[in-house]
Amino acid sequence: ANVKDAVALAALHTAVAENLTAQHGTGPRSAQTSEKGVLFAMRQSRVYLVRSGAVLAGTFRLTTRKPWAIDPAFFTPCKRPVYLLAMAVTPDLQRRGIGRWIIDAALKEAEAFPADIMRLDAYDAKAGAGDFYAKCGFTGRGRVTYRNAPLIYYEKSIAA
Repeated sequence: ANVKDAVALAALHTAVAENLTAQHGTGPRSAQTSEKGVLFAMRQSRVYLVRSGAVLAGTFRLTTRKPWAIDPAFFTPCKRPVYLLAMAVTPDLQRRGIGRWIIDAALKEAEAFPADIMRLDAYDAKAGAGDFYAKCGFTGRGRVTYRNAPLIYYEKSIAA
């Protein structure tokens, strides 16, 4: 992604948050995303776009910088972790395999960092994606509460 994509990415993240709020009520995932927030994320990580034709179908971020809500004490020690952040699929396109495709693409991209393990967190709630990550082969490493948000930590080794 680049700076020209910031407005579309903010709209995608906001649409996902609104969809989850409509389905599950207000929660920590209900916040809207601003263009300014997307631009900040672009400075802190690599932001990827997933398109289906001309339509923005999804996105994800990768970074070697530890996110503030992640406690490394819960994870398998390693030399080069990479963190998967802000994964999102356009609500109208969910449950069509795009999320699994994103996981595969993220793991492949992580090999080039290089990284030996991928880490992430998911909301520990009905609206969270924990079951999805487990089905994609991630291992749960612990449960924490960060800023009143219950989280589950996950990791997966990266085959280089």
